[in-house]
This record gives sequence, C-alpha cells and structure tokens, in this order.
Amino acid sequence: MKMDLTDTTASKINNALVQGRRAIGTPAIGMVLTLVIVTDEEHAYDALKAANEASREHPSRKLVVIKRVSRSPRDRAQARLDAEVRVGTSAGTGETVVLRLYGEVIDHAQSVVLPLLLPDAPVVVWWPVASPIDPAKDPLGALGQRRVTDTYAAEDPVTELAARAASYTPGDTDLAWARITPWRSMLAAALDQQPGIEVTSAEVEGEAYNPSGELLAMWLADRLGITARRTVSEGPGLTAVRLETTSGVITLDRPDGSLATLSMRGQPDRAVALKRRDTAELLAEELRRLDPDDIYESALKYGVERLGEPVPAAPAAAGGSAGPAPAPEAAEATEPAKAEAAEAAEDKPAPAKKSSGKKAASK
Repeated sequence: MKMDLTDTTASKINNALVQGRRAIGTPAIGMVLTLVIVTDEEHAYDALKAANEASREHPSRKLVVIKRVSRSPRDRAQARLDAEVRVGTSAGTGETVVLRLYGEVIDHAQSVVLPLLLPDAPVVVWWPVASPIDPAKDPLGALGQRRVTDTYAAEDPVTELAARAASYTPGDTDLAWARITPWRSMLAAALDQQPGIEVTSAEVEGEAYNPSGELLAMWLADRLGITARRTVSEGPGLTAVRLETTSGVITLDRPDGSLATLSMRGQPDRAVALKRRDTAELLAEELRRLDPDDIYESALKYGVERLGEPVPAAPAAAGGSAGPAPAPEAAEATEPAKAEAAEAAEDKPAPAKKSSGKKAASK
C-alpha cells in the first residue's frame, strides 16, 4: 500500500502510517529499529532497495531523507515537506517513509525525522553517499546509536579514512569495514591452524581507491604488531593477502572476486568461497550489532600513513605457493631502528647505497 502526501507534516505522516497498518490488517508494530537513510534522489532507489532486503532480517521503519535543492531564491525561502508512505509488501518487512525536503526545512531535517522515530527502539543512520566529515555531530547523525558511512563512495577514499579516524565517535562504522569481515575470519582461522608460528610481515593486494584494502592492512598491522604493506592490482576488489611467517608464506588469493585459494606450507591448497557481497548483505551485517565496534576503532586509528605508499603488485607465481620474497628494508625496519639509523647518519656519512635504504625506511 502506498500513499502520497504533498506539503504535509510529521503528524499527518504518523496518521497515514496508522491508517495503512489498519488497512492491511496489521495494527501491531513488530519492528526492532528505525533506519534513517540520508541520500539524494539519484541514489535513493538503490539505497531503499538494499534497506528493504536487509529488513527481512531486521524488520524496521525506514525513513529516507532526500534534500531537494531549490533553483531560485524564492523557492529556497519556501519550506515544504512531501512524503511517500509505504506499508505492506511495497515496504519490505516493516514500514517506509520517503521524505522530500524543500527550502528552509532542509536545514532542520532532524525536526522532521524526530517525531517519526519508533518509540523505545534504537536508531541507525546510514549515508550511502556524501556522508558528513563528523557523523556524530551531524544533526541527523546525533539521533542514532549507530552511524553507517561508506568511504568507498568518497572521491578520495584514503583521505576519507584519515578524516574518519580523526572524528571517530563510538557508534561510527563503515561498509568498507564490513566488506573485509570474511577476509578477517578466513585469515584468523588460517593462523589458528598453525599455533606457535610468528607472523613477520603482511601484504594486502587489491584495486586502487578501495578503502577495504587499507582497512585490512591496518587491522593486520594493529592486531599482529607487524609491518603491513598495501599493493595495487587490477581487482576486482581485494585480490590477495600474503602473510610472511616463520613457517613459510600463508596466501589467500582471490583473483575473480568469487572463489579464493588458501595456501599454507605443509598443507594442500584449499578452495574457499569468498564472494563479493552486495550492499544489502553489508547493511544487514552492520544492523546485527548496535554497540561500538572497538576492533574497527583500533584498526582505523592505526593510521593509513603508517602503511606507506601503495606500490605495484609483483606478478604471482603459477600455483600461488611461491616461497617468501625478501621484504624491503622499509618493511623490516622498526621505529627504534629508524631512530638509531638517523643518529648514526648525523655522526658519519653513509655510502650512497645505504643512504638510499635509510631514506626508504623513513618513508
């Protein structure tokens, strides 16, 4: 059931929701949260489609906030709210209200959304695109216990990650982090199968402008206390992770975005399902937890700049089980070693070759 309300108010929208539930014979509210989707007209359809699919697991009231930009000063001075109320099968599992804001009401979107929130239910705010620099301080973001962004949709994802780290507030999360959940699970399981080994370095390979690669490298570096490098491939998405260990190389290679191969010394290669998930699956995962994600916070604050600049990926050997390659000096040097090298350089000039290595280590 669908109802269109032009130049309306939050009170009339609530009445329309009640009438819609009675008309389809479901007066009881069985929803577990309110999902506020802040987007534009271009991305509204895809975002709402993903939210409807996710609502099969998390029945919710979905409030889609679309800020319509007025062309003339006269139109910008006139406040108007149009709403599209959907209940029943057209709204997924739950209810949907599409809010289109015009004029001065754009600057007060939170006053429109607040009366429509489900009572005594958590609120999740999701920006599919164009998320604010500090989601927690955004007027709409302040309404939510969880704030979901997607740095993959940013113009410069790596710079966006640094901004996210600087403004992080408990409750913030990102779909780029949800994309690497299967990778993190598979790598943790691989290390559990070889107790006692020590990981010395890691390399994460994936397409450029994919923030999931940086997040995965930062997670490995932060959790294992190692140097992790980010290398660039043709994609799609993440393509491989290589862990240098005292017992050999552990490789998780996914060249096609669907099926991966796990290779470890002393064990046969194994094929594992590691397909790229769509937005609905990622959103459903984020809605499963409403508490702060401490692991995401720790990995995010590790810092993109500590990974160094991405370098072209080396060609993979046939079979995917090549021995460990010598790590560059920059990957092996620790922070104390860098400081000692800098002091030694001040006292005694170094040969040209070693000087080049010290510069690489300091980058």
